[in-house]
Amino acid sequence: MSQHTSSDKLAGVLERIKYSNDEDGFLIAELRPENSKETVTIVGKFPGVQCGESLQIEGNWSRHPAHGLQFKADNFESKLPASVYGIRKYLGSGLVKGVSKGLADRIVERFGDSTLKVISEESARLQEVDGIGKQRARAIKEAWDEQSHIRNLSLFLAPFGVTPNQVLKIYNEFGFVAEDLIKDNPFKLAREIKGIGFKTCDQIAINMGIGNDSSQRVDAGIEFVTQELQDEGHTAVLNSALVECAAEKLEIDLDTAQQGLERVLENKVLWKYSGPASESYCQLPYNYTAEEKIANSTLRIQGNPSSLPPIKRDIAIDWAQDKAEFTFGDLQKVAIDASLANKLSILTGGPGTGKTTILRAVVSILKAKKARVLLAAPTGRAAQRLSETTGAYGQTIHRLLKFDPAIASFTVNESKPLSADVVIVDEASMLDARLAASLFQAISNQSHLILVGDIDQLPSVGAGNVLKDLIRSNRIPVTRLNQVFRQSKRSSIVHYAHAINEGQVSLPSPVEDPKQLVSDKDFQFVHATDQADCSRKTIEVFKLFIQNSLSLDPISDAQILSPMHRGEAGVGNLNAQMQSAFNHSDISMPFGSTTYKQGDKIIQTRNNYDKGVFNGDIGTIASMDLAKGQVEIDFDGNLAVYEKSDLLDISLAYAVSIHKSQGSEYPVVVIPLLKAHFMMLQRNLIYTAITRGKRKVIIVGDPAAYAMATNNSDSKMRCTLLKERLSQG
Repeated sequence: MSQHTSSDKLAGVLERIKYSNDEDGFLIAELRPENSKETVTIVGKFPGVQCGESLQIEGNWSRHPAHGLQFKADNFESKLPASVYGIRKYLGSGLVKGVSKGLADRIVERFGDSTLKVISEESARLQEVDGIGKQRARAIKEAWDEQSHIRNLSLFLAPFGVTPNQVLKIYNEFGFVAEDLIKDNPFKLAREIKGIGFKTCDQIAINMGIGNDSSQRVDAGIEFVTQELQDEGHTAVLNSALVECAAEKLEIDLDTAQQGLERVLENKVLWKYSGPASESYCQLPYNYTAEEKIANSTLRIQGNPSSLPPIKRDIAIDWAQDKAEFTFGDLQKVAIDASLANKLSILTGGPGTGKTTILRAVVSILKAKKARVLLAAPTGRAAQRLSETTGAYGQTIHRLLKFDPAIASFTVNESKPLSADVVIVDEASMLDARLAASLFQAISNQSHLILVGDIDQLPSVGAGNVLKDLIRSNRIPVTRLNQVFRQSKRSSIVHYAHAINEGQVSLPSPVEDPKQLVSDKDFQFVHATDQADCSRKTIEVFKLFIQNSLSLDPISDAQILSPMHRGEAGVGNLNAQMQSAFNHSDISMPFGSTTYKQGDKIIQTRNNYDKGVFNGDIGTIASMDLAKGQVEIDFDGNLAVYEKSDLLDISLAYAVSIHKSQGSEYPVVVIPLLKAHFMMLQRNLIYTAITRGKRKVIIVGDPAAYAMATNNSDSKMRCTLLKERLSQG
C-alpha cells in the first residue's frame, strides 16, 4: 500500500483491538479494509466502537519507527456490521451479555445477515437456535437493547469529548432515556454526572441550537460559576460578584445574569444568606447547611455541662510534668489547662512549639482520670502520627464517624453521637466545612472537643476556612504557641520555617551540584537555572545524596513536593523521571497516559469508602493480574484490589503536589522551586512544604523563587460565612 500525505479515506471491518483507553477512547486496532484479506493498523480516538463494526475513517497514512505503516484517524463514522463476517465478529466479542462466541456462531449460522434485525425486532425467533429457550431469548434481547442504547449514546456524545467511561456513568444514572433527557436539558449532565463540566454541556447545547441567553443555560451557568468558586475554597459568594462573574463567563449582559440569579434562588438551586451591612451572599445548599451546623454545634457544645470527673488542673499539670521528666513552658501549661477547662478549645502553633508535648500531657491526665478519649485526624498518615506521639489510638475522622458507603453518609451523627468525654482532632487546618460539620454534629452535649492545628499552613483542599474562622470569631478559647522548643543544632528546618512565616528571606548557601550536599545538614539548597536543570538535579539528589550518601530508600524515605503539576519540574514529569530511574519492574499495565508498574508508589486522589482508602493516601502497587486487568495496592498494610476502572482514582506518587502532602511527614523532602511556578509562590505554600520534612529538606531551584514565595503573604482570602454565623450567635 502506498503512503499518502493528503487526507485519505479508509473503510472496513474492525477486526481486533490491540489497545484501548476507556478514559479518552484512544485505540490501536486492526481494520480489514473492504475487498482485502490483509489487515491494517489504525490509531486514533474511536470511543465506544466494537469488533465487527463497519468503520469509515478519514485521516492520513504514516510510518511508525517500530510498528510500521498505520492509518491515523482524524474522524470516523461507525455502522453496525452488515456482513455475516462482521456480525459474527461483533456478537462473538463478548459485547452482549450471555452470548458466548460459540452461541454467536450458532445464531449467525441460523439467521445470516438478518441476525441483528432478528435480535432487535423478532427476538422470539432466537428460540429456533439450539440451547436458547424463552427466558434466554428474553435475556439476550434485553442485553442487546442495553448495548444498543449505550452505543447510540456514545455516538451522540463522542463529538463533545465525552469518554466511554463517562458514557457508562450517564447510562447507569439515566438508563435508556439518557439521550432524550440530555436533548431536553444538556445541563442536567453537569449537575448529576461527576467529571462532566458545564463547558461540555454548553457545547452540546450550542449544537442543539439552545440560545446563549436561554434560561436553561444561564441558570446552569450561574450554578457552574458558584461551583468553580467552591473549587477555589470559597463556601459563599457576594450576589453582586456572582452576577458580574457569570455575565463575563457566559458572555451575557448583567440584567440577564441578574434575572438568572433570581431564578436559581427562587428554585433553591442556591441559597441566600443576608450578612452584615445588608450584604447578600449565595451559597450552594450543602455549604450553607455545613456552616450552619458547625455554628449551631459550637454553641450547643459550649452551652452544656462537661461529663469529665473533677480535675484539680494545677496538680494534674505538675503530675504530667513529672511524668514527662522535663519542665513545661508557661504557654504549654496554659494550653493544657485550657484543654481541660473548656468544652471547646483550640491549640495552634508552628513546628517545634510543643503541640505534641501538650497533647501527650492532656491524654495522660485524662487516662489517669479514666476519661473516655478519642483521637482523630483528617488523613491516615496524620492519624498514625497522632498515635505515635500520644501513645493512644488515633484514627481518621472518616473511620471515627463510621462512613457507610451504602447510604453515602456517616452513621455516627447528631442522633447517634460519639461515646466520649473528650475528642481530640489534630491537623485541624485541613478540615473543610462539610467534614467539620459532620464532626461537630457527632460531638455529644457533654463531650469536650480539642482542635489542634497550624493556621500558617495551607487551608483545607475542600471549601471552607474552618480553623481560621473559629479563631477569628473570638467565641472559642485559643492558645497560640509561639516559643520554639525544638532548637537543637539539628533543627534548622524549624528555624527556616519560622523565618518564612516572619517574611525573612534567609537561605543556606546554594550549592551548584548535588554531589556537594552534606549529610550533617538538615536544610540545604541546590541551585538550578531552569526547569530542565531542576528536573535533572532533583533526580540526582535522589541517586547521589539520598540513596548513596544517606543510604536511605529513595522511594519510601523521601518525597518530592512540587508547587505545580505541569512543566518539566512539575509533578507529572518528575513522576515519569523517578519511575524510570528507580522502578525497573517488567510487569506493567498501561492506563490512560500512564504506564503503571509493579512496585510503583501511588496516591489515591478520591475517597473510596468501599475500599477504605481516602484522598491523599499513599501506597505501593504490590501485584498485577494482567489477565484480569486487576492491580493490588498496599496502603500501609491495607491491601485493596483495583479494577481497571478504579485506576481513574490513582496517580503516581514519587512526586505529589504540596497541597496533597498536608497532614503527612516524610524523613526527607525535596522541593523543586522556580520562578516558573510564580502562580503558586506563596508564603503558606513553601511553609507547608518545608514543615513536611522530619530529618532533611532539600530545595532544588532558584533562590529568587524562594524569596518571591517568602515575601508573598497575600494568599487568596476565601469567602466563607462561618465567622459571621458565630458572631450572630
